[in-house]
This record gives sequence, structure tokens and C-alpha cells, in this order.
Amino acid sequence: MEREQMRLMKKLFVLTAMMLLFSHVTMSPFNSLIVKAASNTQKIPKTTFQTTDNLNMRSGPGVKDRIIFTIPKKNKVTATAIKDDRYNVSYTYKLQGKNVTKTGWVHKNYLKEYYQYTNMSKTYFETLKATNLRSTADTKKKVVSKIAKGNVVYSTQKVVNSIGQTWYRVSVGGKNYYVSSGDVNKTALQSITQTKYLAKNETDLYSSYSTTSTKLTKIPKGTLVTSKQRIGKWYKVTFNGKTGYIAIENLVKFVSPSEEKIGQGTYFTTSKSDLKQYAHTLSNTLGSIQQGVKIVPTHKTSNGYLKVKYDGKTGYVLSSTLKIVEDTEPPRDDSSKPTDENGEQKLEGTKFKVIDKLNLREKASTTSTILDTIPKGEVVSPTHKTSNNWYKIVYKSKIGYVSGDFLEELKAVEPPKVESPTEEQNKEEPPKVEAPKEEPPSEIITEVGIPEKTFWVKADLNLRKNADTTFNSLLIIPKNIIVIPTHKTSNNWYKVKYNGKIGYVSGTYLQEVITGNPMNNRSGYQFIDLRTQSPVAAAQINNYIANYEKSSGKKSVLSGKGQVFINSGNKYGVNALYLAAHAIHESAFGTSSLSFGKYNFFGFGAFDATPYVGAYRFPDIDSSIDFIASEMKSTYLNPSNWKYKGAILGYSTKTLSNARVDDLSEGMNFYYATDLNWGQKIASHMEKILAYDKAYYEKASINTTVPVRPSTPAGSDVFPSDVIAISNSTLYLHSKKGGSDYVSSIGKGKSFAILEKTNDYWVKVKYDGNVYWTNNIRFDVYKSYLTVQNLGRVNVSELNIRPEANTNNNPVGQLKLNDYVSIVLKKDGSLTMDSTKTWYQINLTDGKTGWVSSQYITRELK
Repeated sequence: MEREQMRLMKKLFVLTAMMLLFSHVTMSPFNSLIVKAASNTQKIPKTTFQTTDNLNMRSGPGVKDRIIFTIPKKNKVTATAIKDDRYNVSYTYKLQGKNVTKTGWVHKNYLKEYYQYTNMSKTYFETLKATNLRSTADTKKKVVSKIAKGNVVYSTQKVVNSIGQTWYRVSVGGKNYYVSSGDVNKTALQSITQTKYLAKNETDLYSSYSTTSTKLTKIPKGTLVTSKQRIGKWYKVTFNGKTGYIAIENLVKFVSPSEEKIGQGTYFTTSKSDLKQYAHTLSNTLGSIQQGVKIVPTHKTSNGYLKVKYDGKTGYVLSSTLKIVEDTEPPRDDSSKPTDENGEQKLEGTKFKVIDKLNLREKASTTSTILDTIPKGEVVSPTHKTSNNWYKIVYKSKIGYVSGDFLEELKAVEPPKVESPTEEQNKEEPPKVEAPKEEPPSEIITEVGIPEKTFWVKADLNLRKNADTTFNSLLIIPKNIIVIPTHKTSNNWYKVKYNGKIGYVSGTYLQEVITGNPMNNRSGYQFIDLRTQSPVAAAQINNYIANYEKSSGKKSVLSGKGQVFINSGNKYGVNALYLAAHAIHESAFGTSSLSFGKYNFFGFGAFDATPYVGAYRFPDIDSSIDFIASEMKSTYLNPSNWKYKGAILGYSTKTLSNARVDDLSEGMNFYYATDLNWGQKIASHMEKILAYDKAYYEKASINTTVPVRPSTPAGSDVFPSDVIAISNSTLYLHSKKGGSDYVSSIGKGKSFAILEKTNDYWVKVKYDGNVYWTNNIRFDVYKSYLTVQNLGRVNVSELNIRPEANTNNNPVGQLKLNDYVSIVLKKDGSLTMDSTKTWYQINLTDGKTGWVSSQYITRELK
């Protein structure tokens, strides 16, 4: 054995001598061995570890290499290389106040990667791109989810992982995830000058500053909102009583143009014109004014609109679509200006101020090429104006067009008033967050059964075998389908059945809705074409109404009118059974106040604010039914009318925030009624009168003739002569009904007598001893115009008038259902009542007064 050891030692000595002798030879066999041996050591990114026990540091990676230091437990080391099961690390410690660094090799079994977790105050971050959400602060595990660019998240914990990368723990949808610092940018809530914006398209209002938060409601295109706080690209607004956030890409800044009152000239529309709620092309369209209609504008805006009142609505139309025909106080009329060969109006000496950053485009369209951008505050002098409110200008030697919505005309004498910006700090309570956790819990997907609810599929959607995008798609569920899930998973997927397949769909593309759609059953009156003739007999309609009278004890004014429905239906090509059922439903079988007081069975002309006074008054029952048959056929059942959404009763579908889902609504129910089951209810009456016959309606012919739309029926509500109102805004007065002259006005806060209201919403008043007419009052929002102090209406069939505020004496007169009364006013404007506050003193036609029980009087227009 010793001889063998000696022999090996001699060989080693000879080999060493050869190395020294031939060390200058580059490609020696020994050099090749060293390179091969070195290749077993792999460099790694600089990684921080923590020792899990007292750990020996050796001079090399071998188990027999010399121990040069022992690193105490729970200390940090930095590794730069690995060989087999050993890391090459450096360890720094203090010795006599100085840093000392040791470098050597340690065994990997006694190390764990070190992540530094630091709690911090709530900090907001905006995602710079589509950002991965991970369960740990590194890229070792699979991406859990993603969040879109521009969303804002908040963090209360910063993590520096073992290789020095910074991550933030963020809360998304109530769960904790980690995002890389390179994917986000720090932001903060900030107050801004209160600014108005118009919604460029229909958009969601979110509960927070992220598309992952709850959708509170939909904001319709053209809606005006105001914001004074933002974070990142998200602006805080309030709409329909709900406060949330909307992304700026869905908004366009709106600066209210100045308005100048103009003389009372009469204009007519030179083409079909949109009536806008605000003076901006993106504003909500209140209605359309056909070509050739005469209107009287009251104001002119600095950005090329005229303020008008049309069909009971006040709004703005482009001045370029109007032409003056008579003018008692001539305003400047752009239509009289010369035009060039392109039909553009030539302008001279007119200057405009750019009210927001504005694109100069090659043509007068937002789809045209952008030539340059003009900064806010720049003054431009257009040479031409187009019919769609664009202006031709020269800017930096470039000729192009700019939108008039972002220009404000500069007056030669008086500069436009600029509202001083105000800034108001909004305090927002930060949402509660979970306590920081060093190790985020791994997600275990669970599922629970849920009550039957209907959900709207908002995009073409994969039905997958399991609740994850990694599983195969069984089929595609097309968008705008309603599904009814049976289960919901913890990761927001839903279990559904579609076309015979059971699987899971992502909740991201579902929205819970409530619908009047009977789902898989379109057989019945709810879906017949209402332009077909019904085989119903007059006796069947009459018997249905008579049975209600018998069971309820109420008298119906529709009693015996079955043949009238049939005659009117046949006259205009409307299903008579539907017509009768519609009237029965809207008028409570002909027993409502409107039925008895105004022969109005459909609530036509009524508003939520003025359900009785606002409604049309018809001269008799037959003409009322005839009017509605003609009105329905010429509008809701006329494919050329904007109200047409199919000649069926149909249904409506709404979100939980009560916004209609247009793609899931159809038929008359789309526009006629807010009740999403309205179509079903009408169909139910039809079925009870005459059972549905599928075979009949499959063959029934459709009457496609369209009658002329009926004009507003003549009729008025005449009030007692001593009913007093107070104006809440200036009311402009005419000498006669339908007049275009302005002979006087009633200033805000002034009192006057209100005498009469006609079906076309002209109001007869008495002011300063003179009688005038006005059509300045909108009865859907009447409180903006007036408050009536002492108008009452009888709400019982018969009401005794007593000489005193009690029933001890005989009546001195009697009132009927829906009679108007004037209540006696005190000098301070309050109503005269007895000491028990249960009786009103009223004015009688003979100049005397009497008393009636207050519980039988409904105050109107108060």
C-alpha cells in the first residue's frame, strides 16, 4: 500500500515539473482540464439569502476545503455563483466599527432567499401597461391575472426580493397581488379646478379608479358631468346620485360658451336639425327638428349655436342650419353672408379664442388628417365657416379646419367673461385594507350555488371546461345573450348551461340584469305583430271590463266600449285586442282619475311631476281611443319613426342600476314604458280576454299602411280665477295663444293668477290686471318655472262643501271628482285651515267661501 502511494506521489511530482517547464504552452492538456472543471461553476444574478443556521464558510466548494469563517444564523449573504450544492457568497459584518467582508463557499441547504418586506402609508400607483398580477413578489410562479393599462391601484407594502427587484403588494378586487415596480408609476389624488366634461360615448361609472371595481351605472353619450378631483387618468364625477370615477379618454372638456340674448326673429330650419341639450356637437340630442320648421331663438352662443324651445324642450341648434325669415330686432345672420364655390360662408374680421387644445385638420371632420395642434388661448381669424360648424383658418402657414365647439368668439367692445377657477379639496376616506402579510396565501378555487339570476353576456365568450382560461373552450356563447348561472366560483367564474353544454364563463364579461324577456318562449301575445287584425269580439272586451266592475265594485268609463276599440283598430290597422288591453292596463280598467276627468286612458301627455294637470284632456271616450290608435300606428308601429323598435309589445332589460340595455330590449316596451315587464302585462290582459291562437297569428296578414300622425287634440284645464302662482324664473308673455310677440314678462318671484293650461302646453295667466299667454313653462319640471300656492283637485266621486269646518250643518254645495278648487290664502301666503288642520277653506263661484275635508283634496302644482 505504501509502495503504491509512493508511486502516485512520484507521478504527481513529474506532472508538476512538466507544468512548470511548459507553462508557456497555451493549449496544454492540463489547461484543457482546468477549463472543463471551471465550467461546473455557474454565475447567477446577485441574490440575497438568509442563513437558517450557523453556517461554515469554506475557501472552496469542496467539503474538505478549509473553513475560513462561521456565519451566524439569520444573517444575510450575497451569492454570485453556484457549483453543485454550494454557493459562492460574500458576508459583511462589523468589527471594531468597521465593515469587514468575507468571501467563500457555503452549503445551499442552510440558506433561504431573503425578501425584504416594508410597510408603508397608502400609496397609489398607475399601471403603465397591461400589468401582470402575481401571487409572489417575483416571476417564479404563473401569472394569476392581468390589469389593464391606466388603472390605479394602491399599496401598503413594498417588497425587495432576493435579486434586488422592487415589487408592491396591491389590492385588486378585494384580493392581494404583487406588481413589479417597473410596470407602475406613483400617482396621487389631486384637486383640480372644477371642470365640465361631456361623455364622448356611453361609458361605465366605476366605484373606484379601476376597471376592476364595481360598475355603478352607465353614463349615456352626451351627458354633462363635472369633476374637481382626479387620480391618474380617472376623474371623480356624480351622475344620477351616484359618485364614482370615469376614465378621461371617455370624456371631452366642455367650456360653456357665452350667450347673448337676441331679438325676436323667426327662423326656419334649412335641413333636419338636432336639438342639443348643450351647445356642443357631442351633447345629448333632445330631439330632431324637421326641415322647414319655424322657431324663435332667444339667445346666440359664442360657438355658433342658437338657443331655442321646440316641442316643449329647450336646447341648442347650429345656427348654420337655420335661416331668418322675419326679425323685429335684426341679429347678425350668418346665412346672409356670401359663400364660395364650396358652399362655405366667407368670414371677415371675426376673431375667436381657442378654449382648449385643438387639432387643425385637413378637412372639416374629426376623421380627417391632423395637420397641427393649436394651444389653448391662441387667437385665430377664420376665413370661412362650414355648415357643420367648422372654421377654415391659416395657422403656421398651414390651411386647415378646426371645430367650432372649441372656439369662443371675441367681441370687439366687451371681452368674454371668464369664470375664475375655484379649487375645493375633497376629502376621501381611504378604503379599509387587510393587514400586510409576508407570505400571500395561495388561491384555492371553490364554487357555491347561487339563486337564479339573469346575466348579460357582453362579448363573444368562451364556455370552458373549468374555471380558468387554461382549459379548452367547449363553444362560443355569442354576445348579447342572457344566461342563468347555477354556481359562482371564488375566482369570479360562473357555471352555465348553453346549447346542451355545461361549463364555465368568466364573470368579467357578464353583468347581472333584470329582464322582461320570457327567455326561451316567444310564443304568445307579447310577440305578435300588432299590425295584424284580431278576431276578438266586442262582447269579449265588454265582459272582461264588466267582470272587473263586478269584482272591484268600481265603475268603468270603458264599459260597453268594445266595439269602439275594434272600429279604431280596423280603421288604422292596429290589433284591436292589443288596443283594448293597453287602455285597460294604463287606466286601471277605465277607473283612474284621468279616465273620468279627461277621458285619457293611456296617460298621454302626463309627466311624473304632473300626472294629472300635464295630461291631455279629450272631449269624449271615442275620440280618445281613435287618437291613440292613430298615434300608436304612426309612431311606435311605424318603421320610419324613431320610436319603432319592432311592431311587438316586447320587453325591456335593465342593469341593477336601472339603465336600459338596448341590445337586450325590443318592441314598444323599449321606449313606451320604464316597466321592463310592461309588454308581459299587456299580453296577460289580451290572453284573459281571448286565448292566444298560434295558428291564426302565423297566417295573419300585416297592415303596413301608416296614417298621418294626429295633431294635438283640442282641450284645456280651466282653473278657478283666484288661483295664485309665484314665478320661479322669468316667464315671457304673449298677447294671444300661439303668438310670436313678446309683449311683457313676469319676473322671478312675482305673483300672478294662473287661469288655464291647454293640451299643447300654452298657459293663460293674469298679471298686473292684464290677460296673457305663455308657452314658457315645462310641466315635466314645472318647479323651475312656478309654484302654485292654492290649487286643489277633488279626489273622491262626490265631496260636500260645508258652511263650517265640521259636518254638523247641511252642505251648502257639492263638488265632483277632479273638480279644481282654489283654497283661500292668508295674507302671508299660507293656506286657510281650521285649528285641527284637517279642513280647507275654499273660494266658491258666487264669491262666498266654504269648507271641505283636506283628505279629499290633492294639491296640484305646489
